[in-house]
Amino acid sequence: MMRCALILALMPLLAWAQPAPDATSAALASVQSGVVCPPPTIGSSPAPDTLAGTTHLIEEEPPFVSLSNRVPAVIGIGFGVKAMAEAAMGIDTVTMTVTHPPMGDGGATAQSFETRISGLDPSLTFYQFDYDYELVRGIWQMEASKNGTVLYRTTFEVVAPELVPELASICGFENLLS
Repeated sequence: MMRCALILALMPLLAWAQPAPDATSAALASVQSGVVCPPPTIGSSPAPDTLAGTTHLIEEEPPFVSLSNRVPAVIGIGFGVKAMAEAAMGIDTVTMTVTHPPMGDGGATAQSFETRISGLDPSLTFYQFDYDYELVRGIWQMEASKNGTVLYRTTFEVVAPELVPELASICGFENLLS
């Protein structure tokens, strides 16, 4: 009887630990995810709800070097989603929420910032590993929402570089594998 009570007590915690299913709204014409080799940044934008406090600004969106959702935990690697709105005017003030295993001094499990999804060309939103504390392995999700409505949710698995050596070295960071 005690074991049954313990299992019932833990069930809400187990359900909470499960990632939400991937989703795509009819408001989007296309959604594609993968791994990128991030280009040089041209600046930053304030993002107070992130651990770094800023997001990178880039001039040109890089292509996906892989359409895999398995990402090596390597400094410099990026992963994300290219989405395009169905409406030509696009979607402004989109909230991007990245959930992940606990990281940083406070054990943060979510970070968010504002972005936009174009209706003319695919818009890339990606996460780039810049700091050692970010290299946490496990399930990561990127969710774009507008006024509480999910536009897309995509799941990534961050793994040890040795599990995907072809991706760990694809951006020229192979010296970090030793």
